[in-house]
Amino acid sequence: MSQRKVRVIQTRQSSEDRLTEKAPLSFRPDEHGTEMPLINIYDDLTYQEIIGFGGAITEASAVTAAKLGESNRNEIIKSYYDEQDGIGYTICRTHINSCDFSLGNYAYVEEEDPTLANFDISRDKEPLIPYIKQAADTAGDRFLLYASPWSPPKWMKTTGEMNNGGKLKPEYRDAWARYYVKFIEAYEAEGLPVWGLTVQNEPKAVQRWDSCIYTGEEERDFVKNHLGPALEAADLSRIKLMIWDHNKERLYDRAKIAFEDPEAAKYIWGAGFHWYSGDHFESLSAVHDRFPDKQLVFTEGCHEGGVQLGAWKSGERYAHDIIGNLNNWMSAWTDWNIVLDEQGGPNHVGNYCDAPIIADTKTDSLTYQSSYYYIGHFSKFIRPGAVRIGCTKYTDKLETTAFRNTDGTIAVVVLNRTDETVPFTLRSNDELAETSIPAHAIQTLLFANP
Repeated sequence: MSQRKVRVIQTRQSSEDRLTEKAPLSFRPDEHGTEMPLINIYDDLTYQEIIGFGGAITEASAVTAAKLGESNRNEIIKSYYDEQDGIGYTICRTHINSCDFSLGNYAYVEEEDPTLANFDISRDKEPLIPYIKQAADTAGDRFLLYASPWSPPKWMKTTGEMNNGGKLKPEYRDAWARYYVKFIEAYEAEGLPVWGLTVQNEPKAVQRWDSCIYTGEEERDFVKNHLGPALEAADLSRIKLMIWDHNKERLYDRAKIAFEDPEAAKYIWGAGFHWYSGDHFESLSAVHDRFPDKQLVFTEGCHEGGVQLGAWKSGERYAHDIIGNLNNWMSAWTDWNIVLDEQGGPNHVGNYCDAPIIADTKTDSLTYQSSYYYIGHFSKFIRPGAVRIGCTKYTDKLETTAFRNTDGTIAVVVLNRTDETVPFTLRSNDELAETSIPAHAIQTLLFANP
């Protein structure tokens, strides 16, 4: 009789299960090889290594948290970035200059000054930087911070404003490249090492908020002729530079433009992507298959349309997308705002969204959305350094992915978005463990290699 046990962690609609540990399963020998409703795990087939999971700390998140009492302010960070008592985030994204989830437009150099002599991050020093530092202290040595610009300062742009698109003026390309360097140096002077950058948030979208447009060729050439050399000159070649940072449906096209140019590609570590145009999971594999040395990072996603307290579809949407991305070579994942207020903001143009934790700033209370728990089924149990392994399933009613952690623990995530309980038998190394997953539930199954 096998001695291997399987830990079962479950979140389920219409129940109290929220990352709840259930009764363990027991493996038994697969003696007869009969046909069964199998989920097969093949730990000798390996794919990408996981860098980590995380979320964005924006001015909106930090301001919202600052309106709460100390207990809830601390609880938010602990719930995300504590490996034991939270869901184990290790990554944080933030913004260079303002984004829509800021209280208004702002830049670190407000008046025209190509020398950047007056570069000043004092606005970020309260409350944004302290909240990021709290996350870093909680996550420990594995914490990784990266930053994205939504728009250059208005004086650098063809439109003379930060909102409503526009482009970077050619004469300010060098100054804008040095601006990223100034940002890194300023944040690191505050005790926050910067791990990575994206060139531009959503470079194809003319938004009514902070936005800036690049064609694929313009982004490539900006990296090749300006940003890459500026980072190199400042001894910042260690920075993980990512292009695109926009929806998946055009990821391959943009990657091809940049990565086929060796003088640009040498500066570029990978490509970032969002989910707002649908699944397009195959686009990730297309990029990986053509450019296997480049990393693929989910840099933003959220449930749009304001706060939807208690909605279950948001959690299922997150899990479906994470599984599809992981199974197509994604190596890191970052949610959008870690916390928003009761309206889904603040947002200086009214682009309200949902978040995994919603804070009611009037009553000083927190609501954990289904998305928080669904994300946790991945981030808490698929740890940095984990490697994706082979996994097959008998039915499209289930969505699955599997990883081997650095301690040898196998983590299998099973998602059921249907209205019925679905049986399955976990099969690993010629051993079986029979079980089922309830309707509208997610499970993480944890077990040791034999």
